[in-house]
Amino acid sequence: MAYAFFNKELFEGKLPDSLITLQRKSRSRGHFGAERFQERVGGGKTAELNLNPDYFVDRTDTEILSTLVHEQTHVEQQTFGTPSRGGYHNKQWASMMEKVGLMPSSTEKEGGSKTGQNMSHYIIEGGAFDIACKKFLKNSGLEWESVVYATTAGQSKKTRWKFTCPECQQNAWAKEEASLGCGDCKCSLERED
Repeated sequence: MAYAFFNKELFEGKLPDSLITLQRKSRSRGHFGAERFQERVGGGKTAELNLNPDYFVDRTDTEILSTLVHEQTHVEQQTFGTPSRGGYHNKQWASMMEKVGLMPSSTEKEGGSKTGQNMSHYIIEGGAFDIACKKFLKNSGLEWESVVYATTAGQSKKTRWKFTCPECQQNAWAKEEASLGCGDCKCSLERED
């Protein structure tokens, strides 16, 4: 329902249908994959738009829907533009994002880089998405969020810890109980909490 609404409101109804999935991919609110699914009979292919339900917790419906539209912009670029190598967000994609009212930003804030490997965005106040989303939310809302994530008060379980050499400041990441040494300074790395 939301995909079709935003397709009509922001993309002139031109985006092809895509399969929307909910998957927990660490450190990702969503991702796009071209031709990730095919029909069991006929072999037609479609894109996958993934939303991570763990990131629904402590985010507003507007913020969650902005992730959907971010991924729809990837569908637009895949269908009508020239995508970059996997995971890279190029200038064409950034321009498409701005057109739909989402400002690409590596920091999720004003002043962040508009292009790069790991990108997010922020909502342009009074922009196309902001207006369309308010219209959508007058009659609809999101009903579900992840229980697993919610039980940890919005915090994911930390699986890697940062270790730093006290001499040269070289960093490494490992499990909490790791014992690491600096190959250059020959001293133990200290875990940062």
